[in-house]
Amino acid sequence: MRFAKLRREIPLHAMLVPGLVLIIMFSYIPMAGLVFAFQKFTPFHGWFGSDWAGFDNFRKVFLLPDTKQVIWNTIYIAVLKIIAGLIFPIIVALLLNEVNRMFVKRGIQTLIYLPHFMSWVILGGILVDVLSPTDGIVNSFLGHFGIEPIYFLGDNGWFPKVLVASDVWKEFGFNTIVYLAAITGINPTLYEAAVVDGANRWKQTLHITLPGVLPIIVLLATLSLGNVLNAGFEQVFVLYSPSVYERGDILDTMIYRMGLQNFQYSLATAIGLFKSAVSFVLITISYWLAYRFANYRIF
Repeated sequence: MRFAKLRREIPLHAMLVPGLVLIIMFSYIPMAGLVFAFQKFTPFHGWFGSDWAGFDNFRKVFLLPDTKQVIWNTIYIAVLKIIAGLIFPIIVALLLNEVNRMFVKRGIQTLIYLPHFMSWVILGGILVDVLSPTDGIVNSFLGHFGIEPIYFLGDNGWFPKVLVASDVWKEFGFNTIVYLAAITGINPTLYEAAVVDGANRWKQTLHITLPGVLPIIVLLATLSLGNVLNAGFEQVFVLYSPSVYERGDILDTMIYRMGLQNFQYSLATAIGLFKSAVSFVLITISYWLAYRFANYRIF
């Protein structure tokens, strides 16, 4: 009996093999390179020939003049993305829930969901054209009101705001679907009882819909804590320039420049290991909070 069941499941297990091979090749084997963080690594001496440095690389990284600012930029941008990424999808989901015509509702969902499937290379090119200080649509519109051109992608004050706004534009449609699914799971008899009691649509939303999706909101909010040090490498890398390093440089872009451009492999590995360790702690805490307050469990 067990052998017959195993024979039926062999094709299903075989489908996992390509994914497992890729994970092992690109996620687990490269972890051996973490030893660079404790060495004075040079390609000429190799892995086994480089001298050991202990924790000197970590000390050097945190003594760099830009490290504290980069850590602050990462936390600041990531936290703003998390907050905005929670608020806007909830608002849009509540508004879409009030749309009665299904073809209108589905059309709006398709339009706001579309950017999620585009890479940041494509969206970055669109943003560069739209926000151009010379012939961009936004500055052309502002020019009609006598406002001077704004260098959205070249100004340290505007750049973090552009990152947050563009990230919301790309992802809020996808996150809206999660809340819409939660809204559809609310018992419709609650709304019928509220109508009988004289509650209008606003009171129904306030006292039925929002409490109904509150567990999902708490769950997503707690799980997002693990992304505090992930401010979005692809987005920042596509949009930033040396003129906005002061406010736009994050840990991932700093690691990229330090390791692949300046060939400081040991320092780049050290700061990357630091980021991974802190992220691991935050993810552990977030899953504990998700279990504590939203009864969410992985296993």
